[in-house]
Amino acid sequence: MTSAALFQGQTPLAVRMRPTSLDEVAGQAHLLRPGSPLVLLARPDISTGAAASVILWGPPGTGKTTLAQAIARSSGRRFVELSAVTAGVKDVREVLQEALTQRDLYGQSTILFLDEIHRFTKAQQDTLLPGVENGWVVLIAATTENPSFSVISPLLSRSLLLTLRPLTDEDLGMLLDRAIADPRGLGGGVTLLPEARDALVRLASGDARRALTALEAAASLAEPVEDDDTHEASDPALSEITADHVASAVDRALLRYDRQGDEHYDVISAFIKSIRGSDVDAAMHYLARMVEAGEDPRFIARRLVISASEDIGLADPQALVIAVAAADAVAFIGMPEGRIPLAEATAYLATTAKSNAAYLAIDKAIADVRAGGFGRVPPHLRDAHYPGAKRLGHGKDYRYPHDSDVGVVAQQYLPDELTSKRYYEPTSHGQERDVQGRLDKIRRILGSGA
Repeated sequence: MTSAALFQGQTPLAVRMRPTSLDEVAGQAHLLRPGSPLVLLARPDISTGAAASVILWGPPGTGKTTLAQAIARSSGRRFVELSAVTAGVKDVREVLQEALTQRDLYGQSTILFLDEIHRFTKAQQDTLLPGVENGWVVLIAATTENPSFSVISPLLSRSLLLTLRPLTDEDLGMLLDRAIADPRGLGGGVTLLPEARDALVRLASGDARRALTALEAAASLAEPVEDDDTHEASDPALSEITADHVASAVDRALLRYDRQGDEHYDVISAFIKSIRGSDVDAAMHYLARMVEAGEDPRFIARRLVISASEDIGLADPQALVIAVAAADAVAFIGMPEGRIPLAEATAYLATTAKSNAAYLAIDKAIADVRAGGFGRVPPHLRDAHYPGAKRLGHGKDYRYPHDSDVGVVAQQYLPDELTSKRYYEPTSHGQERDVQGRLDKIRRILGSGA
């Protein structure tokens, strides 16, 4: 029997290999130290007591669902899983009501695992608050987006925010070895050659689910090794997964992954980085993958607008105009025709000059402000339009730039503490070359009045 036949019709390997306890979890050692919140949450002796809800933030495949299920099994709590993609307010309320009933009648605590909580609206997240605040459920929410922007403040304040890290190469190697040998996995039905193991680890890029998905696809291609003397197939246990099997299986594994939406963030990341790197062909490839996968075109358009501002800026100010026009066009005409303005904007952004000077400038300025690097607004720049302002010296000695022949006058604009600061430094790319020349002249004029 071929390896392909051995693995047909089974539950996906990544699901079969999910740990049953925290001891089996690979990686995340920083969250699983003795006495840590997750370890305490998994203790069976407190399964009916009060426990803090947690929000798990990390990239796909780092073990968010795995941790939630392992905690539920170890602690003896009821485990209810919802996905914010498909669940609504009605589903949440039903879970909370049942959890309250189980607690009051049977003393049974419930873990509610909510995957992709960032996809819930503010109103939907609000429905979780009574259950979390009153202890009806222990909420374990998972998100791949920054909770500071995607989770409402009341829920954040009632939960512990724990950040998951991508798995190391050692973690992934251990997972692959376990999957090969474990009866829940491939049960020793194949052997994994070292070069194939290395290829799977590289492919996974810190994502356990991707590693196991690719391993399963490669295993389905492995054939029993023939005995050199008899030319007969040897024991199926001697079937080998080679690097060639991994290379042949990669596209199949990733496609399966994409259809389930798990590659959402990797593909958009590759899309933006290809635009930033001026590889229009790669950018078009990733755009096609998103379009074919049914990605929300508004999400793609938003990312193009961000790319035009972050990676192109004043090297080509027209880039932002085109990106915004593409977003408007997609909203106006819809799909599938919307793919055309998206492609036009992608091609323009990928092939034009690049500069992140404006992006760096605002981040440097914000860093100074957060560090307390700001002073009072100079008196001549303060608002002088309300009664009594002039008596305070507001607006006094302000010089109106339009009164100058060149439109710039010697005058201090930054607070006294920051007069030497330079946040915006143009590049020599595209139209920003001209900006640099003008800025040098402007700063010379301004500096003469500092």
